Amino acid sequence: MAEQVESHFPMLVVMGVSGCGKTTVGAALAKRLGWDYQEGDAFHPPANVAKLRAGHPLHDEDREPWLAAIAEWIDARRSQNRPGIVGCSALKRIHRDFLRAGRPQVWFVYLRVPHVELQRRVATRHHEYMPASLLDSQLQTLEEPAADESRTLTIDAIGTLSATVDAILRRLREANIL
Repeated sequence: MAEQVESHFPMLVVMGVSGCGKTTVGAALAKRLGWDYQEGDAFHPPANVAKLRAGHPLHDEDREPWLAAIAEWIDARRSQNRPGIVGCSALKRIHRDFLRAGRPQVWFVYLRVPHVELQRRVATRHHEYMPASLLDSQLQTLEEPAADESRTLTIDAIGTLSATVDAILRRLREANIL
């Protein structure tokens, strides 16, 4: 069996609640860096999609196969020695710890947005299966990254897309990730 080569490229998980900009910011950041990007919603099993579409929040048991699939995507990039970015709500510390475990290249970029702005954003967008009514349940579930969590950057994502991406890049450079 061949020994797996450990990647030194960073893997970023752009995280936060619905409407914070995970997809838009993650894709723009990946384009700017020339890295792979994957929307985390693509990893939800059909049962999760049906539950969300019906307006029911997910529980940790629902999230387990989804997080495992995201971890597999991260591991595939690592084995190919390719940097990447994935959007994933990662609402709880246990979710982040799962994705971070054994993966020293994984960094979280938490997009923090005030509640009023989140409400405005979700009310004015269309999502295939995430109704605006689930925002409050996500906010109740959210455990903002604590000061003692490793490899996590918090970004106030209330400016323009360009300003948010610039802020992330600046913080990644300051942390010597780039």
